[in-house]
Amino acid sequence: MKLLIDGKVILALLTYVKKPERLKIIEWSAAQYEELQLHAIATLSSVAPLLIEEYMSCHGNARILAFLEWCGHEDSYFIHGNSFHGTGGRGNKFAQMRYTLRLLRAMVYLEDETVNKDLCERGVIHQLIEIFKTMMSRPAEKEEAIALEIQSDTLLILSGLCENYIQRKEMFGTEGVDIVLHVMKTDPKNLQRGLGYNVLLFSTLDSIWCCILGCYSSEDYFLEKEGIFLLLDILALNQKKFCNLILGIMVEFCDNPKTSAHVNAWRGKKDLTAASLLIKLWRKEEKELGVKRDKNGKIVDTKRPLFTSFQEEQKIVPLPANCPSIAVMDVAENIRAKIYAVLDKLDFENLPGLSAEDFVTLCIIHRYLDFKIGEIWTEVSEEIKLEKLRLVTVDEKSLHSIIAATENIGKMVASLQSEMIENQALQDVQNEQRVYAKIQATHKQRDQAHKSWENFLARTSNAKTLKKAKRLQEKAIESSRYSKRPQNAIFHQTVIKGLNTTVTSGQVVTVESTPTRLLGGPLADTDIALKKLPIRGGALQKVKVKPLDGLKKTVPI
Repeated sequence: MKLLIDGKVILALLTYVKKPERLKIIEWSAAQYEELQLHAIATLSSVAPLLIEEYMSCHGNARILAFLEWCGHEDSYFIHGNSFHGTGGRGNKFAQMRYTLRLLRAMVYLEDETVNKDLCERGVIHQLIEIFKTMMSRPAEKEEAIALEIQSDTLLILSGLCENYIQRKEMFGTEGVDIVLHVMKTDPKNLQRGLGYNVLLFSTLDSIWCCILGCYSSEDYFLEKEGIFLLLDILALNQKKFCNLILGIMVEFCDNPKTSAHVNAWRGKKDLTAASLLIKLWRKEEKELGVKRDKNGKIVDTKRPLFTSFQEEQKIVPLPANCPSIAVMDVAENIRAKIYAVLDKLDFENLPGLSAEDFVTLCIIHRYLDFKIGEIWTEVSEEIKLEKLRLVTVDEKSLHSIIAATENIGKMVASLQSEMIENQALQDVQNEQRVYAKIQATHKQRDQAHKSWENFLARTSNAKTLKKAKRLQEKAIESSRYSKRPQNAIFHQTVIKGLNTTVTSGQVVTVESTPTRLLGGPLADTDIALKKLPIRGGALQKVKVKPLDGLKKTVPI
């Protein structure tokens, strides 16, 4: 290190981090100078983090930001891209920008407050956002992988600068949220292409965690622009590599009181709700972990309802107090704890769009914390036995009471699950009966219509059947009358004599309409001035009136 300091290596390397000067006579050709420049920047990425004082004394941040600004401008200068470091940079400045951002990322992630504060004071946050916007506005380049790497590094640098600093998160602001949302709207098919989209999405999620969470104005803007919907859309892709990080972001976002409404309002494919999605992820996670459940998702082992196959294989070993046990490590190694935290903040009641299977699983999730506490106390009890220690009577009773209480909770949850399963089975049977009843009613109507048609054919084709039907009709009419007539009552005959029908006759009167030729049509009498009553009587007719011959036109003078 002393040799590097004495030789002023940092200063020598930084002399190449600048815009090429064409007016000066340079002994290197353009291609050679370009290669030397890229080598210098790449070397600085490794050396500068080791010599922070030398780097700051040479105004390294100012030089890098000035050079980065030149890289973002479009001018007539284009590199040749002949060297190893210049790969993918032919005809543009991607190579310089790529290695400059790598250098900047290496310096930021040292977490040296002097370096980061100096960068922020020089406006690096706004400058990086503008660079990202420039990359967004450009059409699809041939060197797409390099462009994606530049965008990923930009977001990582912003994350490193803004983490734990509210003022810097406010500087990130709505413009920063917009670029994050732009990346989240990327076509999911691109995640399978292997060109760096996965890294870019990871960087984007990291920037949400570091640059947006904790700043209320940015959180509200993110929610307003439907950022939670985009997060849930990515979560619904069911890609395990993103689930843990997204759920962690969801847990933090749920501290904002406006988040719950957005989460409950989200709908995925086939009207999938957020709660149902989280419960499905829980079931999938437990299946991968080898947790014992029956075919209906019910608890099998009430003493250890959350135990995974790995936990069963591992023997309990006494550990120091500062070492986490297997039960504690299980919380961090899978997503069950985060799913519980999100659903707990959403309130377990009134969750929309849940099926009976979801409710059965929800019973377990609701008691996750109780089961995990009981699991840890069981480990404590086993370790005490292995170390051959004997508790005092009071502590021993308390320990047994805690373990027994956990087991009782498991039995209670199992009983509740059984009740839910039975109710659902009963509901399914009732629904099935309703469907069959509907089918039977449909067939009954068809049978009645068929029977009515057969009776009609019988009456029209057989005289005896017709006479029998007539007698039944008369008998029905007679039975419907009063047996004793009231005094002073007028009796009206309702049966038409000589009528040869076997159905009840209705009071239908057929009236022959007046011929149209007499009325002249519906618009015949519109000209009221020309109406004249015909001498022969009858309907009004339109009559042409001739003017009198004796009348002459008078012209006013």
